[in-house]
Amino acid sequence: MYIEQLEKSMYDLICETSTNLPKDVRRKILAAKELEDAGTRAAMSLETITKNINMADEKMSPICQDTGMPTFKIKTPVGVNQIEIKAAVKRAIVQATKDTKLRPNSVDSLTGDNSGDNLGAGVPVVKFEQWEQDHIEVKLILKGGGCENKNIQYSLPAELDGLGRAGRDLDGIRKCILHSVYQAQGQGCSAGFIGVGIGGDRASGYELAKDQLFREVDDLNPNPKLADLEEYVLESANKLGIGTMGFGGEVTLLGCKIGVMHRIPASFYVSVAYNCWAYRRMAVDIDAGSGNITNWHYNDGEKIAFAQDDNNQDEAKQTARTVELMAPISEEQIRDLNVGDVVKISGMMYTGRDAIHKYLSENDSPIDLDGQIIYHCGPVVMKNEDGSYEIKAAGPTTSAREEPYQGDIMKKFGVRAVIGKGGMGPKTLAALEEHGGVYLNAIGGAAQYYADCIKAVEGVDLLQFGIPEAMWHLRVKDFTAVVTMDSHGNSLHADVDKSSLEKLSQFKEKVFS
Repeated sequence: MYIEQLEKSMYDLICETSTNLPKDVRRKILAAKELEDAGTRAAMSLETITKNINMADEKMSPICQDTGMPTFKIKTPVGVNQIEIKAAVKRAIVQATKDTKLRPNSVDSLTGDNSGDNLGAGVPVVKFEQWEQDHIEVKLILKGGGCENKNIQYSLPAELDGLGRAGRDLDGIRKCILHSVYQAQGQGCSAGFIGVGIGGDRASGYELAKDQLFREVDDLNPNPKLADLEEYVLESANKLGIGTMGFGGEVTLLGCKIGVMHRIPASFYVSVAYNCWAYRRMAVDIDAGSGNITNWHYNDGEKIAFAQDDNNQDEAKQTARTVELMAPISEEQIRDLNVGDVVKISGMMYTGRDAIHKYLSENDSPIDLDGQIIYHCGPVVMKNEDGSYEIKAAGPTTSAREEPYQGDIMKKFGVRAVIGKGGMGPKTLAALEEHGGVYLNAIGGAAQYYADCIKAVEGVDLLQFGIPEAMWHLRVKDFTAVVTMDSHGNSLHADVDKSSLEKLSQFKEKVFS
């Protein structure tokens, strides 16, 4: 009975973490929304984000389609069987994946095969610690790949773009943290949160950084120097102008938490764990005798839902041209688009991530892509009893990974538009100008909002790559995104990167001694 209840408690924790954003995070997003001017791209993005949070609540579906690497931190009383707990965690992971609360994300690093159930060597991550309390504490974080890829580690002393030399002191640490926010841009689904680990070795420094993400957003660091640094970083990072999704704006960072540990004299690491706005972490206390949950963390009883501001949407339309597109799209239609335009797409689009781009670079396409749209997305998909498929979550993935392939594939197959998040680089921008293509930025993490735009799954190719990496044929209606790279050589991402680097340089002079 204990084992069955323990497994249910783990399952409930997983589902709640995936679908229900913690209250302390909601408060920060609400405050950010109030800071942005109505009608801006940042305000429109935050409106979409809050709508997505509400939809995830109502549907009890994943907030973001990338449910990340499940990472458990478990404290147990002396004598509790940790082998049984780990087995219960794994069974709960399998069930949550089957119930589409988690996307099947576990991939063999050598073969590329997806296990299909989120199990595999080292997956999920489960770390145990004994303590003298009489209950079990389980913490879980679901940190997606987009923000995980923006983690960064510095070895001091270092030379940093915009900031110059960072030495082995508190001021050097300050520079590293500010630089970590700059380098993330919109690729980590800003506005985000960061956990920072000072000291340790390369492995323990990153672990300390991730541990900081389990702190309450509004807590006060017990170390006065670090408390001052956290406050300084939060205030200064929001002067960089990166903004939500990297579109520019007043709010770039929502939280900063810093921990410190000893190191050896030869090594001085500053490790930063970047987390997107979809800050999915929960914790529970479990009775060690019954397996029942006795307490939920990060939940003070306050109900925080987001009112939808239709006026904000109307004002946004007034400040940006809205263009309706029906795929397939002509080159003439693409050449008419400019950075800043809002597009509403209806018709077909086709998902394509890392495996698809590599495949298309070496093989013919399984379908005619001339004039079509590729969506950088790895959806959460449910297979119905009649054999049909249903999209349960479908936000964009980070596009930068496809930079080596994208331009060549667009020209090879006649693709006219690419949808993703975070923008792409100079090779893709040159191909857009030469071929007549456009890059459209969707709102990262808004998996329910975009799933609602998908009216049917009309087919799938290359399913051998696994559900996230297959090519899904999606019929959509009013799928909204922003033109951030056009066919005239313009890139909002390059512009924001340049301007934020210039603003970063104002923090070059020494502040902390």
